[in-house]
Amino acid sequence: MRVERDAATGVAVVTLDRPERHNALDLATAAELSARWREFRYDDSVRAVVVTGAGDRAFCTGIDRDAVVPQPSSPYSVDDPLLTVGPKANDLWKPVLAAVNGMACGGAFYLIGECEFVLAAEHATFFDPHTAYGMVCAYEAIAMAQRMPFGEVARMALMGTAERVSARRAYEVGLVSEVVAGGGVRDAAVRAAATIAAFPTAGVQGTVRALWSAREAARAQAMAQAGALVALGNAGGSRQAELFAARVRGGGFRTR
Repeated sequence: MRVERDAATGVAVVTLDRPERHNALDLATAAELSARWREFRYDDSVRAVVVTGAGDRAFCTGIDRDAVVPQPSSPYSVDDPLLTVGPKANDLWKPVLAAVNGMACGGAFYLIGECEFVLAAEHATFFDPHTAYGMVCAYEAIAMAQRMPFGEVARMALMGTAERVSARRAYEVGLVSEVVAGGGVRDAAVRAAATIAAFPTAGVQGTVRALWSAREAARAQAMAQAGALVALGNAGGSRQAELFAARVRGGGFRTR
């Protein structure tokens, strides 16, 4: 992971830097993200943040399939290392913008779901593969339900790998606030973040907190149920691996 700070503008850029793995999050990267958000709480030189992915193929594809995450035996307990990868989970109320530069899927929504708004490259796509691999889409669906119409979230969550939401469609349904041509999405996000960072800090952070307070109760109640739904509904690890191994690379889906 790379972090760049611009003292002149007050903007920090966090780049998920595992392009060879489609910027999937291993346990070390997940822990580093949490640490960075908490660090930014104390860094007054950082007044706004942009999060993006390295390269132009993927923003983030969620948890790395090679990550080993031991689970408790109780169906009412789930250890999920992605629950703390977002800024709000780490009590950061400085504005965070997502610059989605390619695929965003699965666990990427933990991160996107806690950003103030999202900018996307024209070629960006959004999808959630959980159901195709015998897994419950819970945390991701809850995060997106705060940003998209119910029917759109339901379709994306239930269609799995069969369908990808284009950047244009994501803009139409409100997930994305701006679609950027060519390779300019990072720069566009940095410009927007610099504008926000130039305003008085207390007013900006108070506005961020007010916006999230409007949805926090419903989100917290839904998240409280998600772990049990995942534990009860997920296929066993061997079955998930079998389904994942049988996937069709680069195909088997349509874009809308």
